[in-house]
Amino acid sequence: MAKAKTKGTNAKIKELKGIKPSNISNDDLQKIQEVINGLNRAQMEVGSIESRKHSLLHHITILQENLSNTQTELKNTYGTDNINIHDGTINYEDDVKADS
Repeated sequence: MAKAKTKGTNAKIKELKGIKPSNISNDDLQKIQEVINGLNRAQMEVGSIESRKHSLLHHITILQENLSNTQTELKNTYGTDNINIHDGTINYEDDVKADS
């Protein structure tokens, strides 16, 4: 009498015997590799952005120091650093009239 083979019988026999697979399937391996590669790329991009951010923050600090130095020079030259940056008009504080 011939035995009828049932689909997945080998897997079921291995499961019953306690035999565990030694490797995952190629499809599962490819899926996990794609996810990890995507994660690595994203982390590298974040690192690149953070590095650029640090550089820009340093540049801003230098510009603020330059502005402060320029304001000091203007105050020494013109007696005030209250300057309209659009047209260069000096706004002396004496010109401001107090409300009576």
